[in-house]
Amino acid sequence: MCTYQTFKLAVAGSAKGTSAWIRVTEASVYYDHPVHATDEHTLNIDLRNPERGPSARIAVELSAQAAYDLAQAILTALESVPEAMLPPGLLIDTARV
Repeated sequence: MCTYQTFKLAVAGSAKGTSAWIRVTEASVYYDHPVHATDEHTLNIDLRNPERGPSARIAVELSAQAAYDLAQAILTALESVPEAMLPPGLLIDTARV
């Protein structure tokens, strides 16, 4: 069963494709059937730059456990950065406050 829920957000960053780096400006996150991964359902992340057309896209398909572990690792990495190096107010709702 698919959730049919897609969460889109603006992002600022870069992603490495097969031949070059691309600037990414949009992310979509959803839980659905994968195209390539072997799990029946995966957490899928599309990093895109819509201004550059459909080829400016990096897709990731992760098992639910891998997606959860990645999310935790991202938060842990950000929480370990000295506060002065982060944008003001980024970690307001964390244990750091």
